[in-house]
Order: sequence, then C-alpha cells, then structure tokens
Amino acid sequence: MNQNEIEQIVKQVIAGMQGNTASAAPSNDSVPATSRVAMLTALEHYDIQEYPIPEVGDDDILVKVEGCGVCGTDAHEFKRDPFGLIPVVLGHEGTGRIVKMGKNVKKDSAGKDLNIGDKVVTCMIFKDDPQIEMFDLNKKNIGGADVYGLLPDDDKHLNGWFADYILVRKGSSIFNVSDLSLDLRILIEPCAVLIHAVERAKTTGILRFNSRVVVQGCGPIGLICIAILRTMGIENIVAVDGEEKRLEFAKEMGATATVNFKNHQGIEALTEGVKNAFGGYLADFAFQCTGSPVAHSNIYKFIRNGGGLCELGFFINGGDATINPHFDLCSKEITLVGSWVYTLRDYATTFDFLKRAKGIGLPIEKLITHRYPLSQINEAHETNLKMEGLKIAVIADDMI
Repeated sequence: MNQNEIEQIVKQVIAGMQGNTASAAPSNDSVPATSRVAMLTALEHYDIQEYPIPEVGDDDILVKVEGCGVCGTDAHEFKRDPFGLIPVVLGHEGTGRIVKMGKNVKKDSAGKDLNIGDKVVTCMIFKDDPQIEMFDLNKKNIGGADVYGLLPDDDKHLNGWFADYILVRKGSSIFNVSDLSLDLRILIEPCAVLIHAVERAKTTGILRFNSRVVVQGCGPIGLICIAILRTMGIENIVAVDGEEKRLEFAKEMGATATVNFKNHQGIEALTEGVKNAFGGYLADFAFQCTGSPVAHSNIYKFIRNGGGLCELGFFINGGDATINPHFDLCSKEITLVGSWVYTLRDYATTFDFLKRAKGIGLPIEKLITHRYPLSQINEAHETNLKMEGLKIAVIADDMI
C-alpha cells in the first residue's frame, strides 16, 4: 500500500467519524459550491449555466469532469432535437475523477475497488430489467436504458458530461479506468459500439482470421472498426470513403487498401474498385458504418455469395434504403446482422481492446483531432457538423 492510498483511507475514516455521508475529497481537489453546465437551450445553441452542486447521497458519486467526446448523437440533438430533450445537458462519452462518494459505494460495476481520485466512466443507468447484467454473454444490449448525457433536465442538473461536475446516482453503472490515458478514456464509449458490432458479426460464423473485410465509412466509427479487426489478427481490410485524409488514416489503423468512391462512376465501377483492392475477389464480410441509405444499398454488391454484413451506421432514422431482395440477399445468401449500442460486457471488453491496440502500435489516440474548453462548446459542435476533424472533444480547463 502506497502513501497516497494510506492518506485516502485516513481521510475517509475521519470523514466517517465526523458523521459525513460522503467521503471527503483530497485537499488538492476541493469541491466548489457550484458547477457550470452546458445547457442546450435551443437548436444549435448552448448556454453556459451555473447550478449548486447537490448533496452527495450514500449511494452517489460526484465526478470532476476531465473530458467528453462529441458524438454523432449529440450532433443530431444539437441540430434537430429528434429526442425532444431540450433543455438538456448532453455528453455521454465522458470521463473524470471521483471527488466525493457516498458511504455505500465500494466497488465499480466490474467488482473493482473505487476510491477518491480514481478515474471513471459511466455506461448506463439501470432500469427495472433483470436481463441487463454485467456478464450476460451478449444476451441483451442497453438500447432501452437511460444514459447520462441523454436525460431530461431535473432539479439536479448535473446529468451530462458537458459540465464541470456530474452526479452519478444509485443504480448507475460505473467503471474504474485509472490505468487509461484521458484520450483513451474519452474513446471508450464509441469503441464499445464497435466491440459490440464485431461480436455481432462473429455470430454469423463468417468473420474469421483470413476473411476479406470491407469497411464502408471512415469516420470515427469506421476507423475504430478497422482497428478492432486488426487487433483480432484480420489483415485483409479494405476501407471505402470519399475523403483521402480519412482513407490515409484508415491505413494507419490497419487497412491494407483503400477505395475512394469519388474516383468511381456508378456502383458497377465502385464494385470493381473494391474487387481489385482485394486482388480480384469480393469481400467475405462487410461493415456498413456511414448512416447513408445509399451506402447501405451499395454495400451488398461488394460481398461474395455466402458472405456476411453488419449494419451499424443508423443511430437515428436516416431514411429508407433500396435493395433488391433477390439479387442482394436471397440469391447471394447474405447473412445480415444489425448492431445497436452495446452490452455491459462489451463495455468492459473495450478496456482490453484499447490496451491491445496501443500495444501493437495503432494510433487510437490520434482519433481526437480537436479539443475545446467547455466555454466553446458551441464552436466544438459546429466543427463537428462541418466534419473538419474526426473526434471532437470538450476538455476541462485544467486538462488542456
């Protein structure tokens, strides 16, 4: 036991003797009376508002926010409010350090000890659903659960990671990720989406070490998909996108070849381009990561007879796609799976993926291309909408 751990234990014992329900924060991280939040008050507009930090209950955890990624879901809410949440504090790709915790809080959702100063992420807020458990072997995803950053505003206000502090309440999942860097912690949530997608793909029995895999769409989701495939030992990966900078980064993440769809006129020519990238073969398996109905319609043409497809690009209603059931599905006997968010087990698996990716030299942290302070959150979202970078992050003032 090191000196820091001893000091933390002593402070918690003293706090308990004084009758406090929450453990005291370390003296070098004093908690103010109020917290700023970025409240989305209208379409395409955040206001920085300030609220009292609530009392930390026996089962609660107060976290000082260190950073949070801007997700495509945040962009949709910022631009159109499809979920009808305004006013709302967004931000669900967040991480920070524990500064106060209730006396009943001992361990995280994976059974790991929690202490003041630990770096954490949240996954979901449990509802009355016994099928959503930590090690449910992919039995059920968390699509129907509540998530910090997508909660209606209430009297607590500290409901999302676009803030100085977030109050993690009883019934919430939380993970101790103190062994990961800030950038890797910010990337946990989107990486979990892809861990789940690859696990769904594996259920087809088609995705194997020697598979030829095409990944369509090289935004953060597609790039992470490529990285996960590479950490699994899959080496024959072709990336398809319309931006050369993203295609170049796809190679850094593990793609062996790239195809720019802008260089091919029509689906027949594009299909031939993909086939040539595989040395004259169609793909064994495909991941569709764009959220474009046209892209979904096209991707069947890239897949061989008896191949597989995982569709994960549609996180909101992006419109209908047109396919020919005979030529695209039946006669080719394509095995199609959909993927939506993740299970708690996928979330925990993500921590190991990030360590493995870094261990083999994949530049995962380079996905974060822009960093903004909370006071510039409107600019952060505007940058995201312009697609000027890859992953945009909002970082605490003391972490920039």
